[in-house]
This record gives sequence, structure tokens and C-alpha cells, in this order.
Amino acid sequence: MDSRPEAFGTARRHALRHLAALAAVAGATSLALPAAAQQAGMPQPDEKVEDTLKRLFGGRPMQPGGDRLKLEAPMIAENGAVVPIRIESDLPMTADNYVRNVYIIADKNRRPLNAKFTLTPDAGRASIATNVRLASTSDLRVVAETSTGALYEVKREVKVTVGGCGG
Repeated sequence: MDSRPEAFGTARRHALRHLAALAAVAGATSLALPAAAQQAGMPQPDEKVEDTLKRLFGGRPMQPGGDRLKLEAPMIAENGAVVPIRIESDLPMTADNYVRNVYIIADKNRRPLNAKFTLTPDAGRASIATNVRLASTSDLRVVAETSTGALYEVKREVKVTVGGCGG
């Protein structure tokens, strides 16, 4: 009698046991991912802007940008999918005190953090021009974080006539 079918059956059972063990590990790992992602500072679905600010900056106070941080954005955006903005900063850009990060936050987007730009003193000046996507009429915030930990914020409302996130 040929022993190949029996050998095949044993190998198959062995492989199925390994696959079942891997599936169990994968399932357990996927249950732990949301908690781990939250601890790692990852955005959550439908995150509120207050939660985003807390996740990014903790309880650190924000200073008004005033003349040090400027946000140029249209008052009315005809298409929320492509809203041009420009950010200019007169904050120092020296080796010991510079704008390290610039965050763009849209209060009413499903995930408020639109973008984060990381700079070095070699940039010479903190100046950014980009397009953002707005789901609806919303306050648009820019937060500049310096290498010393200081936070500066400017905010402007942009009215959207056509939704940019599927609207």
C-alpha cells in the first residue's frame, strides 16, 4: 500500500495546526492595536479637535501667533478638496531656538490634523505653502512648535461651498 496519502494527511494536519496558531496570534494582536495606536499618539476615527490638540500638545499653553505667525487662506473656498494656504513665521530660526514643527488642523474634519511639517534651522525661515482638504466650513488652525517647546497658534474660519471630503 502507498504511504503517500497518509503522509500528505499528516503534513496537512500539521500545516493546519500552525495556521490556526498564527490566526490566533494575529487575532489577539489586532485587538491590542487600537490601544497601542492611541498610546503611540495615532489619530482615532472621528477624533474631536480637542482630543487632537491634547494628543499633540498635552496641556501646554498656546500663545496667540499675533505678528509672529501668519495664515493666509481664502475666506470662501469654492472647493473644499483643494484649499490653498500659506503660512509665514517671524519666529527665530537659530540653532538653539527655531520652529521645529508646524501643524495644520481643521476643526471639523473627521481627522482634524491635516498636516505636520518638520523644519530645521537650515530652512532659514518657517514658510510653507500647500493645499488642504476641508470637509465643510471650519476653523483652520496653524500651530507652530518651537525647539524650546513654546506653542504659537493662529486660527481662521474658511467657508466651504462644495464639500472637499466626499461632500
